[in-house]
Amino acid sequence: MAPVLRSYVAGGWQAPPDEGRPLFDAVTGDEVARISSAGIDMAGVLDHGRAVGGPALRELTFHQRAGLLKALAGHLREHREELYAVSARTGATLFDSRFDVDGGIGVLQAYASKGRRELPNDTVYVEGDVEPLGRGGTFVGQHVATSLRGVAVQVNAFNFPVWGPLEKLAPAFLAGVPTVIKPASPTAFLTEKLVELVIGSGLLPEGTVQFVAGGVGDMFDHLTEQDLVSFTGSAATAAKLRTHPTIVSRSVRFTAEADSLNLSVLGPDAEPGTPEFDLYVKQLTQEMTVKAGQKCTAIRRAFVPAQHVDAVVEAVSARLATTTVGNPAAEGVRMGALASLEQREEVRRSVNALADAGRVVFGDPEKVDVVDADPERGAFVSPILLTGDPDRAEPHEVEAFGPVSTVLPYSSTEQLIAYAARGQGSLVGSVVTGDRGFARDVVLGVAPWHGRLLVLTQADAKESTGHGSPMPALVHGGPGRAGGGEEMGGIRGVLHHMQRTAVQADPDTLTAITGRWVAGSERRRTDVHPFRKHLEELRIGDTIVAGPRTVTQEDVEHFAEFTGDTFYAHMDADAAAANPLFGERVAHGYLVVSLAAGLFVDPDPGPVLANFGVDRLRFLTPVKFGDALTVTLTCKQVTPRDSAAYGEVRWDADVARQDGESVARYDVLTLVAKQ
Repeated sequence: MAPVLRSYVAGGWQAPPDEGRPLFDAVTGDEVARISSAGIDMAGVLDHGRAVGGPALRELTFHQRAGLLKALAGHLREHREELYAVSARTGATLFDSRFDVDGGIGVLQAYASKGRRELPNDTVYVEGDVEPLGRGGTFVGQHVATSLRGVAVQVNAFNFPVWGPLEKLAPAFLAGVPTVIKPASPTAFLTEKLVELVIGSGLLPEGTVQFVAGGVGDMFDHLTEQDLVSFTGSAATAAKLRTHPTIVSRSVRFTAEADSLNLSVLGPDAEPGTPEFDLYVKQLTQEMTVKAGQKCTAIRRAFVPAQHVDAVVEAVSARLATTTVGNPAAEGVRMGALASLEQREEVRRSVNALADAGRVVFGDPEKVDVVDADPERGAFVSPILLTGDPDRAEPHEVEAFGPVSTVLPYSSTEQLIAYAARGQGSLVGSVVTGDRGFARDVVLGVAPWHGRLLVLTQADAKESTGHGSPMPALVHGGPGRAGGGEEMGGIRGVLHHMQRTAVQADPDTLTAITGRWVAGSERRRTDVHPFRKHLEELRIGDTIVAGPRTVTQEDVEHFAEFTGDTFYAHMDADAAAANPLFGERVAHGYLVVSLAAGLFVDPDPGPVLANFGVDRLRFLTPVKFGDALTVTLTCKQVTPRDSAAYGEVRWDADVARQDGESVARYDVLTLVAKQ
């Protein structure tokens, strides 16, 4: 008997007390493993994540968590050949395995990078501007995001047993929330290998990742309002889980990525012989055959101008005819098996339903020639291309989750948009056209039903990652039938695992809570110029006031001559007088900023290494000849870099004229050395 998969829960690997049910090699039909979650204390799993994993994660800053994700990505990259070897038993070719394994590792790397670049080296995320809530400036508000105190439970599909868990783990981990991984059974033996490598790395704090092989049992009964559920799978299962009594009564955050009838549109301009026509045919063929079409993002509805249907069918059929199906280990094989025999039967049933509304123009769902494998014991199926009637319901309601796509004709942009909406919500769509007006009309017309849209042209084809490749920096999910979820989406995905809270307070208290200086809170005037302080010596609120500096006509004219900026408001008295905003000649805004820098900068070598930018610059009031400028520079935020001998300091710069009115406000960004 094959070995039974183990679960990693409550700090150790646990084998079930029963024999479990068998899992099979998708290529040979041989038994690979058995699976069961019997004997697991599901309440204890959640408690372990909350009590052990959560506190350990929340002690780390965003940057430290990002560093661990980067290290984990490196560790998995070193062991990816082991994952490829196991992946072959799921029916995946080496290309498919790389798509899954390398794609998942890439998500870890992407979130590690975004965490260091876009999140603070802190445990709290401050979102948006400070909102004034009173006229006197003593009552203000700010949104902050803090880590939820629960566990992120991920329930995954069988088609991406590596990428699926990692794409959910990365944003949750970065947010400070531990994860429980529950894979789909047919390919759970590959996810077990993944988790074995993750735990074996010793990189992640205990309790931050747990793994349940088999069913979820009564786990959902023990969820709380601090927990989250992220589901990938069928729309029917998503609907069942979404209405679980505990999820409903405790308002558990639930996001779903469900099956969808994704579309790809060929533009009317993309006639046979054009680059866009060839791109469309190539993309459609790839989407049908990569992972044997078992992708939630694969093209199911191929919309083509009515006059080009025959040409598309002929071109796609010719490419499919060169696709060798069989054992992924055999030379020349380009498409492997489906994940299971049950999945093959489901595909066949779906193809028969689609054929009732059209006809099969390539392939045979009941038989296929395979290389180095038994076509009956292995879960093999031929690529299937159909043509259909877009006015029938079936093409918009039936998904054959395999190497299957239906070519559907359209005659106008308005008709196309109406057909697209009949899919009731999709993860992704693509438009292949060189006509930018058509692209705009289609994208804006179908966007309400799509989470992501790719416009593919000869201009972006070389760099495009393709219709079916979600990117961790962008939203992955879709409305309606697609589940309504956004599993990824850069920092959006992180914030999904955090609680946004509006904090109302006086400026000094808000500064203390957020660790960021807020206008109106205390400034600390010191004898030492802030630019003479190392990173560890700086304190929020450290301030220097410099000036005044009178702006003269000669200053303005010299600046204009030196820079070439001779805009009339600065140089032409008559034209400036006619300008309703100024009434007379005024100083350049960038002259004001430059003069302010001359007032506050300490010129001698010291801890300040560089000025690397200016944020949020606004010119508030015109500066006229004879105005005297004073600048107040305040240390607003200090962000150490763990891996460098310096950190980032954000300064609030407020430039005011002699009557105290601010003429410019902005943030100065500097790199400051550590001691």
